[in-house]
Amino acid sequence: MNYDIVIIGGGPAGLASAIEAHKKGVENILIIERDRELGGILQQCIHNGFGLHIFREELTGPEYAERFIEVVETTGIEYKLNTMVLEIDTDKRIKAMNETDGFMIIHAKAIILAMGCRERTRGALAIPGTRPAGIFSAGTAQRYLNIEGYMVGKRVVILGSGDIGLIMARRLTLEGAQVLAVAEVMPYSGGLTRNIVQCLNDFDIPLLLSHTVTAIKGRDRVSSVVISKVDAHMKPVVGTEVEYSCDALLLSVGLIPENELSRQARIEIDPRTRGPIVNDAMETTIQGIFACGNVVHVHDLVDFVTAESIRAGTSAAKCVIESHKNISATHEKVIESHKKKMNSIHICSKAGIAYVVPQSICHENLEDQFSLFLRVKAVYHNAQIVVKADGVTIKAFKKNHLTPGEMENLILEKSLLNETIKSLTVEVIQAEV
Repeated sequence: MNYDIVIIGGGPAGLASAIEAHKKGVENILIIERDRELGGILQQCIHNGFGLHIFREELTGPEYAERFIEVVETTGIEYKLNTMVLEIDTDKRIKAMNETDGFMIIHAKAIILAMGCRERTRGALAIPGTRPAGIFSAGTAQRYLNIEGYMVGKRVVILGSGDIGLIMARRLTLEGAQVLAVAEVMPYSGGLTRNIVQCLNDFDIPLLLSHTVTAIKGRDRVSSVVISKVDAHMKPVVGTEVEYSCDALLLSVGLIPENELSRQARIEIDPRTRGPIVNDAMETTIQGIFACGNVVHVHDLVDFVTAESIRAGTSAAKCVIESHKNISATHEKVIESHKKKMNSIHICSKAGIAYVVPQSICHENLEDQFSLFLRVKAVYHNAQIVVKADGVTIKAFKKNHLTPGEMENLILEKSLLNETIKSLTVEVIQAEV
């Protein structure tokens, strides 16, 4: 099987990149999705709040996904459901399989990685106690409730204040369950402020900052959990234990980009984002392989995923169209061109910045404006995010409030850069609270 562009993942990132590549003139496109339908995680996100940036209206997750699925259907973009990708190599060969086609080897001129992310599990937390039923990741509980129609519990404790956990606190309450508390080991929430207000405060659900679950009790089913306060070193404080009688514990303790396939393809991974290193075109360190959405870094808003994926689709289409024009170009020239793209202007995160995406930009490929996405390491008030070019400040962004739970999008003008710049640095200036 031969395609111009193969997209791995049929969620919001994969759909948006496929549609944009088709708009740019590439018709031989394949989307590979391992689930039974397109739309990805959006299909189980039945709450509203999606689409405010892209469509200027408030949609539920399934409604947002349907807007893109309809375009895929009407444009005739090919897709395969219930299909598992087993391997990708550096020559852009994809090994996949499903019940209908069996084992397949698919050749692509360009690949877009859009596999999304997965949740951390109890095994990553090493919580002491028994191993009863009733322990779910927040996303699994969301699927059970919103798609399968099963309640996961009547008295629920949630560990972690990620957005999925906050949203599930509200969802379970609306379905008649009692959410006893949301415990967060950090001194700040890991979710958006609006979700804290709408999902916890509006329903009088307590948020216990600097607290964690230190024991799980129960034989066949969870009967109770113990929550303790933690000190500045994240160690439980003896004597602060409170036992909560419950029949379910939800874990909302972080998301990890799905990058097993990326590693197989020998794509360089950023240890801070746990996603591929990309340039402004969303191209990875392997020429012709692009990445977008939560597989690169975990986003707060699907609208930002869509914007990023549109850029990846545009870049992949450009790569394919240029390859058609330059069939005679030598392999060495292509590799050298790619190295120049990746090594143009390196972007570094400095004081207070956890990461910045993209990790490099190519001056000649930039439009009039470009975006840098980042997260800070701690909570700041009345701070500035300062961008420097080769050590010289080119722009400062005043921020009344910064928190690790909310991604920042810095928009810069190309005119701030000149072609001799070798690096950009981004840092937070202001006292930490």
